[in-house]
Amino acid sequence: MASIAPGGIPDFLDSLFRSESRRILASLIRLLGDFDLAEDGMHDAFAAALEAWPRDGVPGNPRAWLVSTGRFKAIDRLRRSARFSTSLETLAELPAEGPSEWVEEEGVEDDRLRLIFTCCHPALPPEASTALTLREVCGLTTEAIARAFLTAPSTLAQRIVRAKAKLREAGIPFEIPARADLPDRLDAVLKVVYLVFNEGYSASSGEALTRPDLSDEAIRLGRLLLELLPDPEVMGLLALMLLQESRRAARVSPEGDLVLLEDQDRSRWDRALMAEGKALVDQALASRRVGAYTLQAAIAAAHAEAAEAPATDWTRIIGLYTLLARVAPSPVVDLNRAVAVAMRDGPQAGLDLTDALLARRDMAEYHLAHSVRADLCRRLGRTEEALASYRQALGLVQQGPERRFLERRVAELQK
Repeated sequence: MASIAPGGIPDFLDSLFRSESRRILASLIRLLGDFDLAEDGMHDAFAAALEAWPRDGVPGNPRAWLVSTGRFKAIDRLRRSARFSTSLETLAELPAEGPSEWVEEEGVEDDRLRLIFTCCHPALPPEASTALTLREVCGLTTEAIARAFLTAPSTLAQRIVRAKAKLREAGIPFEIPARADLPDRLDAVLKVVYLVFNEGYSASSGEALTRPDLSDEAIRLGRLLLELLPDPEVMGLLALMLLQESRRAARVSPEGDLVLLEDQDRSRWDRALMAEGKALVDQALASRRVGAYTLQAAIAAAHAEAAEAPATDWTRIIGLYTLLARVAPSPVVDLNRAVAVAMRDGPQAGLDLTDALLARRDMAEYHLAHSVRADLCRRLGRTEEALASYRQALGLVQQGPERRFLERRVAELQK
């Protein structure tokens, strides 16, 4: 039994829910074969723990206890609703004891990795896979996912419900595909893992710039994927996440405000993560099978190699963005390339490219495009244009630290 005073149990359970609930849920989905039933069972298990642990003490393996309890609570729900089925009979045959046999699995046979492959099944459209993964694997609220994808919460909720129904009706197994089938499923999985990382590295909304729990989980999943399939793009994605994560401590001021890359204290960058990321980039590039994640990782490595901002090799970075635009065309890639051009050739060169991008409808609602334009106008001394663009960005931004950064820029220009 863990030694925790009864009065500390609620806080302990709250912490456990934040750190372990998605792993518990993934195990319950595997055991129960139903997303909603598993979620109900998980919440019932935490409620049962809040009642039992102050009286009986915290079990030696809290997560195993919660999975086991959640499973039996779910079976009780089925019995009470008289919805017996073959799957229930199968569940009843599982051993009542020894949950560590299936809870403490290690290596690639990981329930959360199984869950990601299930959520990213080819039977689901890409937008449904992403929404379902962010909801079930990462625990984001429907509202937060909707904000991230500029979608109405009701539309997003319907998308998730339909995805769950599709998985259930099609009888899609909760498993990691056979090795021969992995390459065809990998692109969707890598995309979702990176979306999870991005939500952790730069939260789409809220008062916190980052969500370390999500970026840490994405990196853990990236390591699992690399163990499962040592593909160059898996290496590239893991490298990209490690290199970006290495800058976390320097990206936020003590007050929680955003610090731009050029202003960061590079002595605070995590050298171990940088070294690991750069080694993976070199390995991926050596394969000569270069994809979008590897190119993005190479760009991050170029920033990591500069001891200070003025030493950045912008010519190399522009070349990598040019390649990336061919491999994975995107207006966001074009915007990042415009910023790099501005750093090498001056703000007017970057502004010309940015204005061309903003003329496209798909960038009109992207706050960072307006923020980039505002900064380039500011650097050119075009104060009124800069203020107008900053205000447009402010009207679109959802994140507290980014909002405060833009407000400071506006205040500086109005002095």
